[in-house]
Amino acid sequence: MSETPALEAEGLAKQYGTTRALAGLDLAVPAGTVYGLLGPNGAGKTTAVRIFATLLRPTSGHARVLGLDVVAQAARVRRVIGLTGQYAALDEHLSGRANLVMIGQLSRLTAKAARRRAEEMLERFGLTAAAERPVRTYSGGMRRRLDLAASLIGGPAVLFLDEPTTGLDPNARVMTWEIVRGLAAEGTTLLLTTQYLEEADQLAGRVAVIDGGRVIAEGTPDQLKSSAGSAHLTVVLAWGSDPRAAIAALQPYTRGGVQPDEDGRRLSVPVVAGEGLTTQVVRALEAAGVRVNDVTIKRASLDDVFLSLTGHVTAPAAEQEGTHAA
Repeated sequence: MSETPALEAEGLAKQYGTTRALAGLDLAVPAGTVYGLLGPNGAGKTTAVRIFATLLRPTSGHARVLGLDVVAQAARVRRVIGLTGQYAALDEHLSGRANLVMIGQLSRLTAKAARRRAEEMLERFGLTAAAERPVRTYSGGMRRRLDLAASLIGGPAVLFLDEPTTGLDPNARVMTWEIVRGLAAEGTTLLLTTQYLEEADQLAGRVAVIDGGRVIAEGTPDQLKSSAGSAHLTVVLAWGSDPRAAIAALQPYTRGGVQPDEDGRRLSVPVVAGEGLTTQVVRALEAAGVRVNDVTIKRASLDDVFLSLTGHVTAPAAEQEGTHAA
């Protein structure tokens, strides 16, 4: 693995009037890895991708791709990257094959090389049988595969995947994951932004959590989950039980604040897992006169990381770029 990061950002900032989309982003992505970029809507994920892909100029700071400055050497950067956005960038009236050949020629391949490369991508992504069909007849999963194929026509060393499985059904999502794993195994560097925390957990070797336009946590998924507590305890109180007494009884076991739901009956607690912990918690609640309906414990997830770091979980909808505060 190269010592020079495939992607670097130093003090990267982007401002639209009084709105700060990025506020001093620092990032270093090792070559040949899948790197996850997570954050709530408006955190700055897509803005960062657009700057790396030379689609936006930063207000201040620096960004480099394979050591190339994205502003001063933008043309050279474009020759080594591929980009797949939230929605497939395809001509709906052309066939799958025609789309790939056109994109190959736009990538400065000769007509012959573009046709050869298109055939390779159609076969690789299981689209040969549908090659002559107009893209408007493709399913969502087929469009996503064709979009990924298009982004790989030029053989990029770095691929940006911005919400690549948005709107896909579970089967198409799993198929996309397998494609991403295959690309990583071949040495491609992938920067992945996603609203699905399971997706980052499945694919990314390292993850950066962004909020307010800057990185607030970074590490492997397991390291981040450990920072949120090695496990998560959920207590469902019986009707009439005092939430305040329950919270006080749980404090000795928590690695962070106890999070009650709106009616105060379900309490969520980050804890350090250990043998007999559930029994200890039940006894502590009984001693405090608190009756419970259920006590469960599970390993911390990236959802728990989000909650502990940002105070909320990710929104279900993809980021809306029209606000500029991606």
